[in-house]
Amino acid sequence: MAAITDRKLDISASIAGILSEEHRPEHLQVLKTFTAALRDKEYRDAVEEKAFSSLLKVFSRLRDELLAVSCDDQDLQSVALQLQLTAECFRAQRNACVQSTRNQSLLRELGFIDVSLKHLGFLQNTQVERRDGIFEPLRCGIQFLGNMSVGNQTCKDDIWQLGFPNLLHVDDEKAVNYASMVLHTCLDEAKVEELSDPQNIHLALKVMELCRTHPDLDWTVIIATQYFLKSSALVESMYSGMSHHERVTLLELLSAQLQEEDSEECGIPPNVARFIATSFQEGCGAVLTLATGSASSDEVLQEALTVISLLDVLCEMTSDHTQFMFLQEHPDLLVTTVELLRQVHAIGKASKNIFSAAQNFTFNAEADPSSQSPVISFKAHLIRLIGNLCYSNTDNQNKARDLECIPLILDNCNLDSNNPFISQWAIFTIRNLLEHNTQNQEQVAALERRGTADYSALRELGFLVEERDGGLLLKTVRKDS
Repeated sequence: MAAITDRKLDISASIAGILSEEHRPEHLQVLKTFTAALRDKEYRDAVEEKAFSSLLKVFSRLRDELLAVSCDDQDLQSVALQLQLTAECFRAQRNACVQSTRNQSLLRELGFIDVSLKHLGFLQNTQVERRDGIFEPLRCGIQFLGNMSVGNQTCKDDIWQLGFPNLLHVDDEKAVNYASMVLHTCLDEAKVEELSDPQNIHLALKVMELCRTHPDLDWTVIIATQYFLKSSALVESMYSGMSHHERVTLLELLSAQLQEEDSEECGIPPNVARFIATSFQEGCGAVLTLATGSASSDEVLQEALTVISLLDVLCEMTSDHTQFMFLQEHPDLLVTTVELLRQVHAIGKASKNIFSAAQNFTFNAEADPSSQSPVISFKAHLIRLIGNLCYSNTDNQNKARDLECIPLILDNCNLDSNNPFISQWAIFTIRNLLEHNTQNQEQVAALERRGTADYSALRELGFLVEERDGGLLLKTVRKDS
């Protein structure tokens, strides 16, 4: 114990001594000695407040000196040393907080959070030459805030109030990832609800922007999926404040979350599903502009792609997610989907355009994904959604019949390279339309007898409507029979 006490006094005196001298390389070694000592739990738990007070004075002096540096007359050697000393101060602070609530609280009370954030703000915006020298103290400083916030609610609240969204505006991918980790540590349900307010929504939008521009940053995706998508108020606020390009990113995250294992526990609230359905209904006409050539601007194209992404999410929500099957009763969702399919199908048959069926099944592994049609699988997914909405739902089965949906689906049983698996989705939907619904079965049989639909396509796929015991049955048959 005496050895630890002597060590404490020596290091504390050495740190205090830095304040009375011009910065020299030897001072960097003093701070490194303190940083290394703080890795030892016994030493870390015994450090006196005086040592931290001296460290804060050194740290604050460094910030003042860097602020005073003239961008036109920089002593590069001096600035480089100041930045190295700053990084080492942050490392010492970071180590002091490891598994030490006592040190977290002590550093907070001394004012380290406020001074650190001001220091980081300078580093983010400074114009000093060789900006690569800025990144090391930036990263160490954000790591310090992360260690300050772990398991300490008071520190979390302070960092939340003072640090964001500024901490995310860093021109360094590693630092952004560290800042996102700090944000995740500080977040809770109450703070997420705060984000939906107009004065706070910019932070949520910044996170979503990072999801789009830096898809490899795990922490921003985790924040979006674990917190943002579980708040209907926040999803609606973000969506209304986003460009169509940004909305596609949000919808892709929603779709990916729905496809995860344990999907029943995805945590997406019912109001988000209702909002997605309503947004699809209100904006679905935008996709038709892709056929007329009026999608001359990127904004119009992105609006159409948003509709396509909304459809993809609705297909996922109504597939094997019992908690979202209330969408079967969503007002006019089935009507909207059937009518959109009818329009898209008619446009594709009227002339050769983006919605026309194609027979180009040549696989090119080197093809540029951006050269693909933006409406790949769109018709197939419209048919899939109709099938989902009619699954074990007599009212929707009858409504689909009244909308003359059955011959429309049968007319889409042909192979189409722009709509992979459209035949399978058409069969799936026909099954759902006919199941336990005699009137729909009778309509299919009548269509075959009258020849008013391309029923041969259904037969070619191996299905036949057969009369049995006074009823009609859709059965599988061999294609060569």
